[in-house]
Amino acid sequence: MLRLLRASSALCFAVAMSVPAWASGTDVHLRDALTQLAERAKPGTLGVTVVDMETHERTRISADRAYPMMSVFKAPVAATVLAEIDAGRIALGQEVTIDRKDVVGGSAIPSIGAEFKGEQMRFTVDRLLVAAVSESDNTAVDALIRLLGGPAVVTRYLRAQGIDGMRVDLSEGDVGRIFDDTANGQTIPGNEIEAARAARRQRGYQAFMADVRNTTTPDAAADFLEKLWRGKLLSKASTQRLLRLMYDQTVPNRMRAGLPPEVRFADKCGTSYTLDGQTAAFNDIGIITWPDGHTVVVAAFLTGSRADAKARNALFADIARAVAARRVGGL
Repeated sequence: MLRLLRASSALCFAVAMSVPAWASGTDVHLRDALTQLAERAKPGTLGVTVVDMETHERTRISADRAYPMMSVFKAPVAATVLAEIDAGRIALGQEVTIDRKDVVGGSAIPSIGAEFKGEQMRFTVDRLLVAAVSESDNTAVDALIRLLGGPAVVTRYLRAQGIDGMRVDLSEGDVGRIFDDTANGQTIPGNEIEAARAARRQRGYQAFMADVRNTTTPDAAADFLEKLWRGKLLSKASTQRLLRLMYDQTVPNRMRAGLPPEVRFADKCGTSYTLDGQTAAFNDIGIITWPDGHTVVVAAFLTGSRADAKARNALFADIARAVAARRVGGL
């Protein structure tokens, strides 16, 4: 019996020495690094979930509260479209008509909305997916949402996949109307004076900050990424298509800026505008893969930030550096 206990102890010690330093429970060092970054983010609130896909270790900071997604929601919208393609109800080559009235401003790089000509244009679903995810085009994602039958279809898909805590209720146009304080049918007066404009935008901004729609917890966003990577959401072909779209999203570069050059990073960012020095949402979720195949998912959300763009970008680069440093330390 004594020999058996000694053998078991030796085996446990050998296993413990063979896995990375962050393999058991929560990585205390990573948690401490993220806690320091969360302190740096104040008075904004930073929430982060990091999941090691090999060890299943989950490190979390303010990760069970909801954060506004902004363009992060384009990834689950795309996943829902691809699921419909897998089911044969939508085709990649299918054409979708967009009218001038459906054009929504905003994209990370000039895309469909910025290049729209005339009163009506047609685009394939494939082109709309590229524009929505890789180029973060608002007009494209809203066209995909209409094709699906509304944003509630996306939430139903997420729930069917066991992803709770992430909800899609609004299009980009809907979000814009909240910010503009025109969500309830109000119109912007043609002769609006600057003081009235500032008051209206402040009302809209506060309404957006209080809205529970189009939000996610970092935990739910990490669940989405993990299920995507493991092929639990889509067919193999559709999984690879969505990952490729996320690999191609290189602007903004946010967490990507803090990662070593040898890793691959499939991500989706989301950003609100800044009003009176406060940014409602500044986010990045992604899948980091090292050359040896080791994979970690990171979901980071910042809300109510008073930092300028340079400081926010530096914060997210440092989140990635903290994750990468623990990977290096575990080799």
